[in-house]
Amino acid sequence: MRRVLVVDDEENIRLVLRTLLKKNDYQVETAESAEVALEQLERFDPDFVLADVRMSGMTGIELCTELKARSSLATVILMSAYGSVDLAIEAMKAGAYDYISKPFKQDEVLLALTKAEERESLRRENRALKEAMRKAQTVHGILGKSEAIGKVFSTIGKVAEYKTTVLIQGESGTGKELVARALHDGSSRKNKAFIPLNCGAIPETLLESELFGHRKGAFTDAHADKKGLFAEAHQGTLFLDEIGELPLSLQVKLLRVLQEGCVRPLGATRDQEVDVRVIAATVRDLQREVQEGRFREDLYYRLNVLQINVPPLRERRDDIMLLVEHFIERNNRRLGTQIRDLDQRSRKLLMDYPWPGNVRELENTIERAVVLADGDTLTVADLPERMREPADPVAASLANGELSIKKTARFMEETLIRRALEKTGGNRTAAAKLLEISHRALLYKIKDYGIQ
Repeated sequence: MRRVLVVDDEENIRLVLRTLLKKNDYQVETAESAEVALEQLERFDPDFVLADVRMSGMTGIELCTELKARSSLATVILMSAYGSVDLAIEAMKAGAYDYISKPFKQDEVLLALTKAEERESLRRENRALKEAMRKAQTVHGILGKSEAIGKVFSTIGKVAEYKTTVLIQGESGTGKELVARALHDGSSRKNKAFIPLNCGAIPETLLESELFGHRKGAFTDAHADKKGLFAEAHQGTLFLDEIGELPLSLQVKLLRVLQEGCVRPLGATRDQEVDVRVIAATVRDLQREVQEGRFREDLYYRLNVLQINVPPLRERRDDIMLLVEHFIERNNRRLGTQIRDLDQRSRKLLMDYPWPGNVRELENTIERAVVLADGDTLTVADLPERMREPADPVAASLANGELSIKKTARFMEETLIRRALEKTGGNRTAAAKLLEISHRALLYKIKDYGIQ
């Protein structure tokens, strides 16, 4: 934290500052213009940039803006002989940490750098603490601290090592594939292949060949042998997403593989042994699919040896802000943005929204907000209109393709409870009267929906 780049088009200022800073154990480089400073940036990698505001060519404020655009971690302190409140405000908006008026006293410069060092030290400490907390709240890439996701973490820890098939159930966007990867990464198979397949994304005519492979000449266009995904996943894990979309004709063949541990490629005359752990996932109610004859009962019980239910985001509200911060940081790294916080109104909207699209919808919402944000703080204006002016829960649910009466009723019930609590200022007894339910029933539902 002791490298300083001095940028000023006056040679005597550069000389004075170089002498002062070296005397106080700083490592110093100088540049006569902002353009030269940018060239020196990668080679010198300064912790602080001490720059004049008015220079020929690029100004100090423009330099500050450019450093911010390049995601530089250097702390910028601007100097000017033409000091004014408006200029100081403009400097801060551009990302400068402090502002010094010329002519300056030596102690002013050293004090500004000392304060900046202390701030950077606190920021590093804060980042380290956040990272430590995030690691403590992460299991194989799944982030959460709520009781609901904690149960998922616990189940993953108990069953990951076993080869037993697992059925993961949950709404679209809840992170079922992440759970499947966590099961794989937590097992002795983690160094072997993890192969995902969406059973609803491949035409039925190609799905059998994709799963089991084929021999050359087995059908038209079979110009060479092809390994199936079961063979590719040998000694690893095959994740069959949307298993409810698997045609009945292939359900029989999948059951045989699970029971006998071997596959027969199309056109082959001999079986091939495979050692594959199968993890399946679905948004459908497979029991109902069995009752209505669309899914084989024997396959259902073979897949459903162990079941993991991934909770929707509305049932793990304690995780929302944790996920928001994670998605902001990830987009900052990926897009080169520098979003640091959210205002209180946007936080409340994010917490109160029912999230019918779950974690995937939240992730897309934050990416959109980061791209649209004008400053370094996300505001309500950066959020989608559907959140700023929310529709009723039934309309929102239907707009996202939800047709389940049970789930839509939960959206509506939770929204009514939240509105009643808001109207009564959090008085649960008064809210229960508005809702025409008992106080005890309201307390149960508040806990069930995770309402703060």
